[in-house]
Amino acid sequence: TLNMALSGLRDMSIIATAPTNRLSVRTIVSRTSDDVIREAITMELERNGQVYYVHNRVETLHKHAHNISRLVPKARVLVGHGQMDEEALEKVMLAFMAGEADVLCCTTIVESGLDIPRANTIILDRADTFGLAQLYQLRGRVGRSSQRAYCYLLIPEPKNLQGLAEKRVSVIQRFSELGSGFHVATMDMEIRGAGHLLSDRQSGHAKDVGLELFGELLADAVAELKGEELQRARDVSCEMKVAVAAFLPEAYVPDVHERLGFYKQIAQARTDAELEDAFAELVDRAGRPPPEASALFDVTKLKVLCQRLGATGFVFDKTRLALKLSPHAKLTGEWVLDLLKRKGMRWQPTPQGELIWVLRGDEWDRGLATAFEIMGALTAWAAERRLMV
Repeated sequence: TLNMALSGLRDMSIIATAPTNRLSVRTIVSRTSDDVIREAITMELERNGQVYYVHNRVETLHKHAHNISRLVPKARVLVGHGQMDEEALEKVMLAFMAGEADVLCCTTIVESGLDIPRANTIILDRADTFGLAQLYQLRGRVGRSSQRAYCYLLIPEPKNLQGLAEKRVSVIQRFSELGSGFHVATMDMEIRGAGHLLSDRQSGHAKDVGLELFGELLADAVAELKGEELQRARDVSCEMKVAVAAFLPEAYVPDVHERLGFYKQIAQARTDAELEDAFAELVDRAGRPPPEASALFDVTKLKVLCQRLGATGFVFDKTRLALKLSPHAKLTGEWVLDLLKRKGMRWQPTPQGELIWVLRGDEWDRGLATAFEIMGALTAWAAERRLMV
């Protein structure tokens, strides 16, 4: 359903505004440990709160309840699961809601429909075995008041977590801010696959070509059926070939998934404002950027300028600065002739539709500053004549 909404086949509305005074739930990934369980429960009891302890195996649930009573003797513990008699389960839940117990040791039966303001800590045993949607729903059982809530994801050994389980735990820890449900749902679809449009199979075309490309192809098909202009035909992507070290060093952003996320966010910037926001977030999370990261910012800023001119290629090396224009660019024909007549403009056109600026003297020695000067003069001239996209 989400895939169909993102593709334009269905309408979608997003409620991203949190209730007044609501705080985000702090999500902590930890190795399964008695010390962590004791500390989490004790901290919640000290502020007169309640705790959910979720262990999704009925046969060993009472064993975990006894362990909690051993670790925190003052805690009043109740056990609840779906195999209990209906009346017995109702008594347990009403007693917990009334504050007659401090810890509810339960299965995932509590993942929906509960709103207990005093319950502000949830501990999920073997969080790596839960689905991403389950993790998100369970985390939503706490933080239902103005108090800060905590969600502990207990796994056997975080360093050894691999595959889809690692992705699920990483996503639920990363997207912990209020209103992040849409992002979690999107990542869940990315991890599990969108499936065929007319079946419930979690495989198929989206898995073969990747969700992003599949979404673009589907969006183009929908736009064509609606008689609309194709989005990808409107967007001009410029290939940058710059003889400058411009990248995010591994030492600056060690986590490969986080690094790829920043690359994607930077590459998708279509305006200076979007680019500034992307690098502001990078600096906020990773610290002062090294020269290579600063160069990446400058190269991407040049790319934004090139795309606004309708350029599909940009080359900057020791001998020249070359600009390849799209057939749809406004800077063609008589405007090129006018450009060549301008004083100080040393552009040379080629039969292949390129504009070349041959570097002289110390122009290359000043690096990207030279590229910005040349492109700045060109874009200023083009902006006056309304030739920018």
